[in-house]
Amino acid sequence: MAEENQGGNAGQGRGFGRGQGRGQGRGQGGGRRSGGMRAGGNCVCPSCGYKEGHQAGKPCFEKKCPECNTDMVRE
Repeated sequence: MAEENQGGNAGQGRGFGRGQGRGQGRGQGGGRRSGGMRAGGNCVCPSCGYKEGHQAGKPCFEKKCPECNTDMVRE
């Protein structure tokens, strides 16, 4: 019973370790360092179809299409 009320955090008595395993497996397929599947490619506008080369470290969704100002997506 004492564990259930420590710190007043509901739902944390049992289940220590809950959530572990998230983020595991990062870098599978080589990741950025070895030029995995995501190296290169294009950013494309889903509205008008404008394409632009992808730049490493700059996600496509942070770019705006110069033609119609829509958020771009990775091709």
